[in-house]
Amino acid sequence: MNIGVDAAALGMSSAVTASTSDVNAGYWNPAGLTHLEDHQISLMHASYFANIAQYDYIGYASPIDDRSAWGISMIRFGVDDIMDTTQLIDSQGNIDYNRIRLFSTADYGFTFSYARKLPVDGFQYGVNAKVIRRVIGKFANSWGFGFDVGLQFERNGWKFGLMLRDITTTYNVWNIDEEEYAKIANAIPGENNELPESTEITLPKAQLGVSKRFDFHNECSLVTSANLNMRFEQTNDIISSKVVSIDPALGFEFGYTDLVFVRAGAGNFQNVMQLDNTEKVNFQPNIGLGFKYKGIQIDYALTDLGNQSTALYSNIFSLKVDLGIFR
Repeated sequence: MNIGVDAAALGMSSAVTASTSDVNAGYWNPAGLTHLEDHQISLMHASYFANIAQYDYIGYASPIDDRSAWGISMIRFGVDDIMDTTQLIDSQGNIDYNRIRLFSTADYGFTFSYARKLPVDGFQYGVNAKVIRRVIGKFANSWGFGFDVGLQFERNGWKFGLMLRDITTTYNVWNIDEEEYAKIANAIPGENNELPESTEITLPKAQLGVSKRFDFHNECSLVTSANLNMRFEQTNDIISSKVVSIDPALGFEFGYTDLVFVRAGAGNFQNVMQLDNTEKVNFQPNIGLGFKYKGIQIDYALTDLGNQSTALYSNIFSLKVDLGIFR
């Protein structure tokens, strides 16, 4: 749930808390759903770790009336066809390849969003209810629940946004199949002999954003945006304390006739310890392209350009469609 959705947003290093205003706002800031004028659907696919892991997203959103909107989305991050070789050797000590089984491990996030404009002009809010489902083959599975709250405010061309993720703290409770676990517990002598913890807790996070769009006389536009991503714990973020850690992000989108878009951004600023015990600031640069025509928008993002951070780059594609074009 921390990776993000929509190649357009990821190309801007996810600095869209204030500017998001389409179906994908259900993830970035549900308050942005109030800008919808018609039904929208969004799809995204990305591969991670040399195509070992697949990350997929689908979202749908629609206005309810001129002051409110709703949306629903699903995210899946999974590794499929993992070989279970723990039973490769039978009780007689013989290797039997027929004993190899395949299994998958996957995380699912289901989000239900509602947004409404406040009586104060320029203010809108949104709420997410999230259901988390995690599955590790036949060995274990879990359910989790959480809530997000988002706000947006617009005045004189400036947009401001605040997103409070997992505001109530998100809990995942695991159910472990002890019979299946017993089969693999001694696969490596001396390890995995105790059942893992049955509860996972996701602490609240906050994202504060600002954005402004500049329009030029030659049908060009420039959207500039910035985020302060805050976690209430001490991390390697560039600004870090025992109370809060802050990771800034910057994003830019240059558009021509609302048809072609070029994007760039930088985020994930981290203090990384070097081999000589000195610290170096690493960051993740992203770039992206987009094309929009008659309600159909195709976007591409290349994350982590230049390998400035420890993560490898990924190619991300997404599609967004205004369903009103089919009427």
